[in-house]
Amino acid sequence: MESQAPIFSAVSSSARQLFQLLRCISFASKAQVQITRDGLRFTAEESRVMQGSAFLDKALFTTYSFTPVHIEATNEEEEEEADSPTFQISLSSLLETLQIFGIHDVKDRWSARDSTYGGVSGSLARGGPTAPFENRVLGMTGVCRLSYAGIGEPLCITLEETGVVTTCELVTYEPELQAEIPLQKDALVQKIIMRAGWLYDAVAELSSTSPTRLTIVGSPTPPYFTLSSAGPLGSATVEFSKDPQLLETFQVPRRTVNTYKYSLIKGAARAMALASKVSIRCDEQGVLSLQFMIEVEGGGVSFVDFRFVPYLPEDGEGDEDDDTSADHEEDD
Repeated sequence: MESQAPIFSAVSSSARQLFQLLRCISFASKAQVQITRDGLRFTAEESRVMQGSAFLDKALFTTYSFTPVHIEATNEEEEEEADSPTFQISLSSLLETLQIFGIHDVKDRWSARDSTYGGVSGSLARGGPTAPFENRVLGMTGVCRLSYAGIGEPLCITLEETGVVTTCELVTYEPELQAEIPLQKDALVQKIIMRAGWLYDAVAELSSTSPTRLTIVGSPTPPYFTLSSAGPLGSATVEFSKDPQLLETFQVPRRTVNTYKYSLIKGAARAMALASKVSIRCDEQGVLSLQFMIEVEGGGVSFVDFRFVPYLPEDGEGDEDDDTSADHEEDD
């Protein structure tokens, strides 16, 4: 049987870039992959209340070729599937493959905090957002080739370093129906842009109370932006001033209070640590969007997006969690 010519192939001179970007959404073991003319989109999901999406723009690759299979489509949905094939893979297996030649990971800063929130200490002072992409940190300089022949075929990954070539074939599965968590962009009640390292430090600082909930408060009056948590070891709060050097963009027309599961927010920690900036948006329904801008080699940027559904207390939890329950309305 003759091998089928791939409908998609791409070559990257830096396997570490792909590894670091995809590792940002490694809170789930599987990911849905969508191939488009502009790049690859990887999406991971947790219990339909959290989604993470990493887009690998074709500019990240030295060569990028995608030729959609022309089929007779009976409806618009089939036509869209033909133009942008989608499948599911094991994300954990993909990450293991990309680091097959070894990786010296960046030391986890989650447990060691020595930061302040209005100055230059924290992750930015400890090496900046682009440090994880340096060769001396990762030791991953190999060439990575990706190819996909079509529906039912494996995703082929070939890694080459110093003359050693390794080829891996990852089994692809039928995509599970993954409806995007909707964010009402025309009904935003909060939009804040700040350095991602400061958000990372703040969320990590709150972990000292072993919290189960994280409450985010935005207000046009002081305190302007507040993160708070409560747990068996006590409560903690981090407040941010409206200083433009701290909050680059601050658009909060009215006071909003929303609560989320802390473990889900912590799932975006790798992106917080790696990114240079983060856009924090929230709509009237309390859906939270964290969009991270990550600097890559060559002066370009990539984006990793997370969306979270607000926490809604179950029956019987109201009296117990009154101080942390979701509140989407403006306080009196």
